[in-house]
Amino acid sequence: MDRGTVGQAQSGRLLVEVREEGPSAVVTPAGELDHHTADLLREPLEDCLAKGFNRLVVDCSRLEFCDSTGLNVLLGARLKAEAAGGGVHLVAMQPVVARVFEITGAEAVFTLHDTLAAALADESG
Repeated sequence: MDRGTVGQAQSGRLLVEVREEGPSAVVTPAGELDHHTADLLREPLEDCLAKGFNRLVVDCSRLEFCDSTGLNVLLGARLKAEAAGGGVHLVAMQPVVARVFEITGAEAVFTLHDTLAAALADESG
């Protein structure tokens, strides 16, 4: 498996790490995803798409909070990934984050996985 760190972005409340795992870009946000930190996730997601990764795996296991702005960042990445023939896979959402997706119905448009290993093993999108 190709494994290399692609990049990292950080503010006081959100750290985003990106690495390559074979045909996927694994993006791991840690902390709070909201209006003030959304660009720290948006930019790495767009960079991955620009580099030809149309399969984005977002490991949400360390994401403590997500508001509507954060949700919109993920929805935007999903549209771009799908337009390129791929998709966005969300992994290990904490209950407080999963609740935002449930309330809005956004969970229905993403591929959800319990573990990173399951997401990487899933060859769809």
